[in-house]
Amino acid sequence: MVDTNKEDEKLVGIVMGSTSDWDIMKEAAKMCKDFGVSFEARALSAHRTPEELAEWMTSMEKRGCRAFIAGAGGAAHLAGVVASHTILPIFGVPIPSKYMKGLDSLLATVQMPKGIPVSTLAIGEGGAANAALAVISVLALNDDSLKDKLKAFRVKQSEKVRQATLPELD
Repeated sequence: MVDTNKEDEKLVGIVMGSTSDWDIMKEAAKMCKDFGVSFEARALSAHRTPEELAEWMTSMEKRGCRAFIAGAGGAAHLAGVVASHTILPIFGVPIPSKYMKGLDSLLATVQMPKGIPVSTLAIGEGGAANAALAVISVLALNDDSLKDKLKAFRVKQSEKVRQATLPELD
């Protein structure tokens, strides 16, 4: 276990290639916040700020980071670059792109070479939220309180479906 000041501890690093990706990636941040999981979110580019990205990741690991969520659009190399700098789990979120609607991002994120894994989620907001839930599931393996919160979340989701009604026909 990394020796860290609990106030400065961040269990999850959320990184995106640009501030314009925040509209998607804030869903991961919201999910972490809702579960009480500490996180830090940054906009850092694999191509434009590679040194700062590596420094931030090193800092995050020293502060107790257990997983990274990386979202990027277009060429979407961010998750792969993050994976190349750590052995921690990486969850990639393809960001919808202007011309290809995120298919380019999905393909770039999912096509990692053997030996450098990136778990790739769905394109967009759902992928960002599910990336956080995947991290929370991993953290819950060793945290009974988090496990209970995750179970309660699932029960609440089921209840919403059970209570849903369809509109009347005209």
